[in-house]
Amino acid sequence: MQTRNIFILTGSGISAESGLSTFRDKDGLWAKYNIADVASIEGYQRDPRGVLDFYNVRRANLVGARPNAAHLALAELGARWRHGVVTLVTQNIDNLHELAGFRNVIHMHGELNKMRCGDCGDVRLADDDLTLELVCCACGNIGGLRPHVVWFGEIPLEMDTIYEALARADMFVSIGTSGAVYPAAGFVQAAQEAGIKTVEINLEPSENADMFDIAHYGKASEAVPAWVGEILRGAGAV
Repeated sequence: MQTRNIFILTGSGISAESGLSTFRDKDGLWAKYNIADVASIEGYQRDPRGVLDFYNVRRANLVGARPNAAHLALAELGARWRHGVVTLVTQNIDNLHELAGFRNVIHMHGELNKMRCGDCGDVRLADDDLTLELVCCACGNIGGLRPHVVWFGEIPLEMDTIYEALARADMFVSIGTSGAVYPAAGFVQAAQEAGIKTVEINLEPSENADMFDIAHYGKASEAVPAWVGEILRGAGAV
């Protein structure tokens, strides 16, 4: 069957070669910080300044990061694919897919370079550090601005849109994910049950690697461009 609609899920592994820390590796973020302290509403309520400082540092680190060959390859696929729709959903809160040129990225876990008002829900770019003294431009309240990221225990964003796109897909591709964080880790099972071809591209097998039809293992900067080239050649686009 000809592939028309491609659904791509990316995780922190695709951005590792751009200098951004992954989460679950032995030297990853969760080896240095307690999840409950910096990535939960309870942690924020206990120490809002500490949590804001944690994300301010991460946002500053993002400023110098640049897309790698894997991001650029996916942007090329999105721009050149003419047989259907390429949907890109990322668990990452960086903006490297956008910097590479991919349009309409779905950030299911939010975006580090944006802030959200906990009082009125307004979302906009965070041009500077977040502090408890900032005033929301939409509602005028003070102290309610937080990173526009999904913390543990919160519902990921745009889930209806994501499942609708997955239901229309002919191919599901997971890139740089651990297969351990739900609901994203459950996408491959939903694809499998729907008869959708499943592909894993990763540095090493994920926790749910046995659910994929095809696997490509290696550095994202090498494996992803190779896969994109294969897909475009197969479609007669090169």
